[in-house]
Amino acid sequence: MSDSSRVASDFSFDRKTAIVSPISVSKSASPYALGLDKTPANFTALSPLSFMAKAAAVYPERIALIHGARRISWADTYVRCRRLASALLRRGVVAGDTVAVMAPNIPATYEASFGVPMMGAVLNTLNIRLDAEAIAFQLAHSEARVLFTDREFSATVARALTLLEHPPLVIDIDDVLCQGGDSLGQTEYEDFLLEGDPAFDWQLPGDEWDAITLNYTSGTTGNPKGVVYHHRGAYLNALSNIVSWGMPQHATYLWTLPMFHCNGWCFPWTMAANAGTNVCLRRVDARLIFEAIRAHRVTHMCAAPIVYNMLINAAPTAQEAPEHTVCGLIAGSAPPVSTIEGMEKLGFDLTHVYGLTETYGPASLCAKHETWAGLPLAERARLNARQGVASLLQEELSVRDPLTFEPVPWDGEHIGEIMFRGNIMMKGYLKNPDATAEAFAGGWFHTGDLAVVDPDGYARIKDRSKDVIISGGENISSIEVEDVLYRHEAVDIVAVVAKTHPRWGEVPCAFIQLKPGASATEAEIRAYCREHLAHFKVPNSVVFCAIPKTSTGKLQKFLLRERANAEPAAA
Repeated sequence: MSDSSRVASDFSFDRKTAIVSPISVSKSASPYALGLDKTPANFTALSPLSFMAKAAAVYPERIALIHGARRISWADTYVRCRRLASALLRRGVVAGDTVAVMAPNIPATYEASFGVPMMGAVLNTLNIRLDAEAIAFQLAHSEARVLFTDREFSATVARALTLLEHPPLVIDIDDVLCQGGDSLGQTEYEDFLLEGDPAFDWQLPGDEWDAITLNYTSGTTGNPKGVVYHHRGAYLNALSNIVSWGMPQHATYLWTLPMFHCNGWCFPWTMAANAGTNVCLRRVDARLIFEAIRAHRVTHMCAAPIVYNMLINAAPTAQEAPEHTVCGLIAGSAPPVSTIEGMEKLGFDLTHVYGLTETYGPASLCAKHETWAGLPLAERARLNARQGVASLLQEELSVRDPLTFEPVPWDGEHIGEIMFRGNIMMKGYLKNPDATAEAFAGGWFHTGDLAVVDPDGYARIKDRSKDVIISGGENISSIEVEDVLYRHEAVDIVAVVAKTHPRWGEVPCAFIQLKPGASATEAEIRAYCREHLAHFKVPNSVVFCAIPKTSTGKLQKFLLRERANAEPAAA
């Protein structure tokens, strides 16, 4: 039998499901399974911590971090991370303990991504936009032993600490660009680092399945769930960011995405593997972003649609606009085509990625094809707005019937639920086995997002299952209606929700936040929608207001649904 025919008979491949099923071989029957065991010479647990040591060894003088006037090399960053790990150990922190950080995108947050797990502890980066009650819940739920906190958030943290029965050891971060705030801790971060050994002999985890970080979901109701990441998944997603995005070595990355959100989609570890430069940004501001891009010749950045829309609406001057192409990842809520189109006009090359906290951030991307380059801008933007295919190191993305688990046809019509499985997947939810079992039912991770698969095999979200509007028996995608409204010149942010109706059951209700200085009427908006949508999809009512968002920038549709249904819909 030839090699090619043997491969064909040993593996079954289905292009529609993209599943390769290997033959099962008994160890006793295979000469390759006997006496060929794992040894220290041929097996090392995968951990992204190894990237830091290599960056420091190979490129010690290259700049790892830029923060205001500060420039920190990879060699110095490695030393600081080792000091952090050693100091924690000397303070009584042991492997498996939780260490929390309440800080923006600054060097201390970046260093914690390495220093905390270097001594075996689990890092929990707290969402700096949360209130005291939410912070207190997460500190208590994770049983945090140490809390590093930036002075800017001292008021929130001080209140949170009063709510705890067993508060953690508090270390202040007195960042050079911080303005105001009180000291709460026993010591300051820089002094704490001096307690540690710069040559601390840290070790890779004994098991790559060990927890490396803890991230809480930004759920809209109830207490958030604690999502546990492992070293293996963090390692693979960090590399997947490079390979799937095609990042060149020594990229310059601007931190517009919060490091507290899914550990910055694993980009702290990605940038060490890339031996690139991290440009820190304490707060997201259009002027600061454009200034940083030009000053440091930023090559890459990541952000939610709301941030890119802010850049589009900022209307930069010739002195502010980028002089070179900036590659950007866009994710969050499904991005409107107008956002991708608008950023391309500004000189940004956006790639749409998709994922959840449970998948370490992006686990799929809309992989681009050369043939798309010749298409009109609007069509190119439409294709690029899809959720796409699994990233290279995530095993599978599939759109399936949530009851039968059968994959939907690739026809762009049949709706199913997006499901993932592979190595870039959480261990589970901390102290919540029931929720973990439910999320992994049937051997797949259930996202709750409804999608179709286009004929080219690319997934395209139709809606969250809870956001679909069922009107007179017809399903209306809120995303479809929102995408049309985003093209209206006066619309800044829009959210479409279901409003109960005596005849149709539900009808669309559009909440619109207008651009500064812009104006529009309900009649104008509904007339615009009638030009681009089927009549039954046109919003029954339009409300102009500020759109409420979660701490991570997601639109709080549950609040808008409550508001929409406080009054009956017009007949």
